[in-house]
Amino acid sequence: MENITTGIPIDQAVISSVYSQLTDSWNKMDSVVFAGLFAEDGSIVGFDGSQANSRKEIQEHLAGIFKDHEPAQFVTIIKEIRSISPLVVLLRAVAGMVPRGETVINPETNAIQSLVAIKKDEHYEIALFQNTPAAFHSHPELAAQLTKELQQKAGYLGAKAV
Repeated sequence: MENITTGIPIDQAVISSVYSQLTDSWNKMDSVVFAGLFAEDGSIVGFDGSQANSRKEIQEHLAGIFKDHEPAQFVTIIKEIRSISPLVVLLRAVAGMVPRGETVINPETNAIQSLVAIKKDEHYEIALFQNTPAAFHSHPELAAQLTKELQQKAGYLGAKAV
């Protein structure tokens, strides 16, 4: 596939796979795999605004979270993948969270996710992953619509969040 705006070829399957590995490692509470997907100087911005900068900091940050909590699992829908340059790709997605052992999306934790990946050698490393609350303060109908869309995906997948 080629980006319509830039004319740069995009391997959507590869970028989708990187994102899938990221959300799968969160769902499996595996901070080592999660951090290993990032460039050495990669960064995350969490749902609460917390930040970690560097592969090492990301791993330590998540290890602390996973040690003390069993966070809900992501249910995600990719909305866009596009090239910024021949070596940089942007992925935009929406995400819901299903508490472990449950099957219903918690609408309070719906998010808009952005991932910037950089091609290094023959693979992509994540430069930035941002998870922003999808509060839609002035548009409750948009919040409800997003929850419905995510719940349909979660329902399709059964109790297993991905």
